[in-house]
Parts: sequence; structure tokens; C-alpha cells
Amino acid sequence: DVQLQAFGGGLVQSGGALRLSCAASGFPFDDYAIGWFRQVPGKEREGVSCISRSGGGSYLVDSVKGRFTISRDNAKNTVYLQMNSLKPEDTAVYYCAAVEGVPILERLCRSEYGMHYWGKGTQVTVSS
Repeated sequence: DVQLQAFGGGLVQSGGALRLSCAASGFPFDDYAIGWFRQVPGKEREGVSCISRSGGGSYLVDSVKGRFTISRDNAKNTVYLQMNSLKPEDTAVYYCAAVEGVPILERLCRSEYGMHYWGKGTQVTVSS
């Protein structure tokens, strides 16, 4: 069975840090680009960061540049999102998603591709 699971969320104070993990199984992980997305109730889902199949290419949206870092370990079928200097506006449910092939990462993060797999989200809450 295909599984894509985001975990590592939690409650943290403003200025703190969290590392999210996206663990995959059941499909050839290194054939898929991965994106991190987040959603606040009542608002549209937004892309946060995306990474290519090999990890050699990545994209961060402007609101998280300089604070977040995306990486992947294909040997562990896992993508990471290191989040530093967290702000209350980063509070959301964070999801990871996978798309096969070589997408343009900026477009991937703008949800301009149909994702093949979505994982269950993990809640990140940043208190002020």
C-alpha cells in the first residue's frame, strides 16, 4: 500500500524550531518530487517548499525563505522540512505530497500539478 505520512509537528513558541518529516512507502520514492503544503481552516492550501527527485533542486516560497530548509534522504524514503525562527503565521496543518517526474518546482509549490499522493497532515502551532 502507498503511504505518505507527515509527522513532527507540535506546539512551539515564536522564534522556535521544528523539523517535520515526510515518510513514504509503497512507491519508488526517488522517482517523485515532493512538496510541503500547509493549510489553515477557512483558507486555501498554500505551497511552502518543494524538492526534486534527487534533492539537487529545491524551492521555497518567499514567506519562509531564510527560515525553512527542505532536504531529502532517498535511502530512508524521507523528506525533511527544517523550520527555524517560527512565527505565529506559520501555524497550520502541514502536508506532504508527491508527484512523479521532473516538475518545475515553483509551479509544483503553486499547486499547478496534480499530485499523485497526499499524506496525512501534522499540526504546527506557533504561539506568540
